[in-house]
This record gives sequence, structure tokens and C-alpha cells, in this order.
Amino acid sequence: MPVIQIHLMEGRTEAQKEALMREVTRAAVDTLGVKPESVRILLQELRSGHFAVAGEPKYVEEPGKSAASSSNGTGQANGHEKATAN
Repeated sequence: MPVIQIHLMEGRTEAQKEALMREVTRAAVDTLGVKPESVRILLQELRSGHFAVAGEPKYVEEPGKSAASSSNGTGQANGHEKATAN
């Protein structure tokens, strides 16, 4: 029984997450030769700022709010680089 863990930055729609889980299940079935009923997926959403690269927290940009409009003009808000949900 494959158990697959996926970690995503928050901000995806329910439809996107459901599609991802369907496609990952399909990939496991096709590559491992298992039944779809045996595939388990654990999806964990990471809160904005709870993920870092090189020690710097990454933040999901709020819809309708650009990094430049909420910053000191440097493209950084609160001294932290803004990252969009990928």
C-alpha cells in the first residue's frame, strides 16, 4: 500500500487539491501496478511564513495585494521576500 505525503504552501483551491490527488493516485497505479483503493495520500498545507529557503521565511502573497504596495518600495514586505503559491 503506497502512502504518499505532499506538502504544499497554502492558497490552492479545493478543486486543485482534489485534481492533484487524483493525478498522483493515477501515477502510482500506472508506475507501481497497485489498485487505486490501496493508494493513500496525506496532503499537508503549510501556512504562509512556515516555510523557509536559506533561512528566509517565504510568504504567500494575499490576493489583490501586491508585494510592492505593502512594502517599503523594495518589493519586500516586513523585510521578507514575498513568494506566490507554487
